[in-house]
Amino acid sequence: MIRRKFMVPVSATHMLSAIFFFLCSILCCSARDTITPDNLLIDDGRGTLVSANQTFELGFFSPKERFNNGKYIGIWYYGLEERTVVWVANRANPLPDDSVGALAIADDGNLKLVNESGAAYWFTNLGSSSSMGRVAKLMDSGNFVLSDNRSGEILWQSFKNPTDTFLPGMIMERSLTLTSWVSPVDPAPGSYTFQQDDDKDQYIILKDSVVRYWRSEESEGMGSAAAELLSNFIKTRKPTGSYTRLVMNFTGEIRYLGWDNYMEDWSAFWWAPQDRCSVLNACGNFGSCNVNNDFMCKCLPGFEPKSLERWTNGDFSDGCSKKTTLCGDTFLILKMIKVRKYDIELSGKNESECRRECLKTCRCKAYVGVETRQRDRAGTPPKCRIWSEDLGSLQEYNTDGYNLSLCVAKSDIESTVRNCETCGTNLIPYPLSTGPNCGDPMYFSFRCDNATDQVWFALPNGRYRVTSITPERSKFLIQVNDIDNCEARNSQDKKILQLNPPFRIASWCNADTGNSRSSMSMKGQYEIEITWDPPPEPVCNSATDCKDWPNSSCRTQNRTTRCFCNQNFKWNSSSLNCTQDGGNLAEPPTLANQKSSSSSSALVVVVGIVIAVVVVALLCIIGCIAYFRKRTISKREENRTNPGLHLYHSESRVKDLIDSEQFKEDDKKGIDVPFFNLEDILAATDHFSDANKLGQGGFGPVYKGKFPEGREIAVKRLSRASGQGLQEFKNEVVLIAKLQHRNLVRLLGYCIEGDEKILLYEYMPNKSLDSFIFDRTLCLLLNWEKRFDIILGIARGLLYLHQDSRLKIIHRDLKTSNILLDDEMNPKISDFGLARIFESKQVEASTNRVVGTYGYMSPEYALDGFFSEKSDVFSFGVVVLEIISGKRNTRSYQSDRNLSLLAHAWKLWKEDRVLELMDQTLSETCNTNEFLRCMNVGLLCVQEDPSDRPTMAVAVVMLSSDTATLPVPKQPAFVVRRDLSSSASSSSKPEASLNSEFLATIEEGR
Repeated sequence: MIRRKFMVPVSATHMLSAIFFFLCSILCCSARDTITPDNLLIDDGRGTLVSANQTFELGFFSPKERFNNGKYIGIWYYGLEERTVVWVANRANPLPDDSVGALAIADDGNLKLVNESGAAYWFTNLGSSSSMGRVAKLMDSGNFVLSDNRSGEILWQSFKNPTDTFLPGMIMERSLTLTSWVSPVDPAPGSYTFQQDDDKDQYIILKDSVVRYWRSEESEGMGSAAAELLSNFIKTRKPTGSYTRLVMNFTGEIRYLGWDNYMEDWSAFWWAPQDRCSVLNACGNFGSCNVNNDFMCKCLPGFEPKSLERWTNGDFSDGCSKKTTLCGDTFLILKMIKVRKYDIELSGKNESECRRECLKTCRCKAYVGVETRQRDRAGTPPKCRIWSEDLGSLQEYNTDGYNLSLCVAKSDIESTVRNCETCGTNLIPYPLSTGPNCGDPMYFSFRCDNATDQVWFALPNGRYRVTSITPERSKFLIQVNDIDNCEARNSQDKKILQLNPPFRIASWCNADTGNSRSSMSMKGQYEIEITWDPPPEPVCNSATDCKDWPNSSCRTQNRTTRCFCNQNFKWNSSSLNCTQDGGNLAEPPTLANQKSSSSSSALVVVVGIVIAVVVVALLCIIGCIAYFRKRTISKREENRTNPGLHLYHSESRVKDLIDSEQFKEDDKKGIDVPFFNLEDILAATDHFSDANKLGQGGFGPVYKGKFPEGREIAVKRLSRASGQGLQEFKNEVVLIAKLQHRNLVRLLGYCIEGDEKILLYEYMPNKSLDSFIFDRTLCLLLNWEKRFDIILGIARGLLYLHQDSRLKIIHRDLKTSNILLDDEMNPKISDFGLARIFESKQVEASTNRVVGTYGYMSPEYALDGFFSEKSDVFSFGVVVLEIISGKRNTRSYQSDRNLSLLAHAWKLWKEDRVLELMDQTLSETCNTNEFLRCMNVGLLCVQEDPSDRPTMAVAVVMLSSDTATLPVPKQPAFVVRRDLSSSASSSSKPEASLNSEFLATIEEGR
């Protein structure tokens, strides 16, 4: 009755006040820990719930220093002087300060926070039921539980719906997240979220719900006590103190805290990220992070910032890229470097074999050889770990780091023969010197500590750590202690840091430069900027030492032997080269002292030469005109007698198309293949006769053609009823013309006349792959060796599209019917009508017009319209499974008619019956190891999450290597049938009618 009267309209204010006073008098008598339908909790400034053993308290509160900004229902530790809130109900919807609230069990059985007029500010969102027998209780664990008192069933609990705090007794599940407050005084959901990663043994922090900010595996891991807490107290050891909690802080740190009874305050036992470098990929790809440096990031030797301006301003997200596109030909050993997990692990490879393996391909970025002394047990072979993708999350001087061998081009790290060797991640530019045999002797003030790969600047009074070197500005930074230098600089009688040429101090400490990039000064450490003077000519011992300095020779002057510039050249200390000196060139002789007869003779000679040149030029022009006229006439005659070769240059044809308004303004691009006349195509195909028809696709019919000179072609004719329009047609013409690979079909030309849109390809006598593997007779022609070669060929063709071609291309419609076979059964990927070009940095794109083929589309593309390289990887995985099984993915298998090929393969994989997937015709020719590898790779490619799928670069290595250790696949997509009702338009005939959320009308099959 009290609850119902609290929720009456405002007109009953007087009755409400009476109820409040009556209830307050009851609450003052004793503390309680429950709420029942007839016993609600009212915001009267005194009423709270206290757990049985007085551990936790629940009630209304306003955050400290947050007045007139609303009230919240929360849970905090009972009896602590400073309130520590561990849970907030209405964190996103505070109750106004001038309202009176109540927490009650409503008629529908839900817990609700309402004001005096009955408006709800928070509720448990359970299904509508009855409040009969329901009770809400605050437990000593801090859990607030709504249950059915009659059955004992727990209907809702705060432990399943946390805010920013994880308490002992909670269960860490994939669905559970901790979201930070906005600030210490604002409980609203903040920017950082802590949750379990896809790998259940790891945890991540997301920023703004999208950006991966920290991951336990790739940083310093979890503290042991924090890990025990999250593992639901599998172990019982806890830090000293009566209370412990894990909090997602508003600053982006996940902190494990314990209450110190002696200090009467919270102590942090563990937190992450523990420093600036612990943030995931803090310096971007190929950027190394050193927490001891004020400017924490620098590019690895041989690399440079992708955006120098953003890098200089402290934004390192773009990372670094190679200075040149040359393949690596040497290795730099970077000691104690922490890096993300390797991409490939090869067993049985020692250090030298691992090195050779890495040099085989430009895709290898680095390697680590795990030698016998690091084996876990005797008899275990050495391992070779290779990184084939960009290196990220690099940290220097980490105790559990790798000795990483970085593959670089020698020319990128040694601009001259006098360059000193790199020191770890530090490139030593000329003229700086770390030894007597490199650099310039005048600059021999640096030392490389080979044990730590650290560079030191040596002075008579001591040495200083070099934190960065910037060759472009001829400067470097050293780290000093505040009391030694930053205060001593103004002392008249004491200057510890004294420099002599060629070194000069450019700025003193952070204060001079306004540097606020870090808190290094709080540790008593500052950085001083030092510049060096331009160097003189390089030293030499012989002529070969001067080969990097053209127009110089090794000579001795003033008791110094250097590469002095030759006559008419002078030393340019900025470009470090000998440049021509115009002032020292010998002046041409004048005519003032020549005899008049000589002058006249010279003039006659000059005039004669000019006349001769003019005559010869005129004769050449006349000859060229005659030649081209004759060639034009001959060409016309040839075209008249041989129409199959009547080709027009691409650019002129595109111009004609643009002028005819068949293309929009932004389509004015060149097409790199010839244009064919329609009449020539009609003659070659016998007017598209049925006798020449090769097949029918979603695009339209395909015909065999033959030009008069005997050349055979495949003619693809766009059907007027096809869903593929001019844009897809032009897309295929422009894209495929720019691609050249043995596993891609070659486009010979195109034709657009009237309503006709036609593509001409090289003729494939064996048609498409699906016509073989799904035909119970023709499939006998494809033994295991040929099928394995076809799989590798498709993989290499797809890798070329994604990585090795001039354009980064996503195919979007890879399937067995789009794999053509030449006369030697070599696979060639075709049909680029749906392909999309990606920019080099682009990872994914989205579309409202989802088109493709059911059974081959990835879930993120079919359901949400997102596509990327990993979408093609999914399609490739389906094709692999179809090739090795001889079964279509769009059919059902086993007794369960809803079991697709992916589900069927996954079921056999889990039950360790993988060989049952094999096409029965392969039983005598199959290589079991290769079959298992193909099935493993196929299942890896069709995993639900795109991030779990390998790139094509990794897939090619997995398929090609007999020793590669393959990951265990997770459950594929579409094992449990998902509703594709949303987005997709199939490029082949769909098996069921689908309603599109994206398209205004259903796309007809291509």
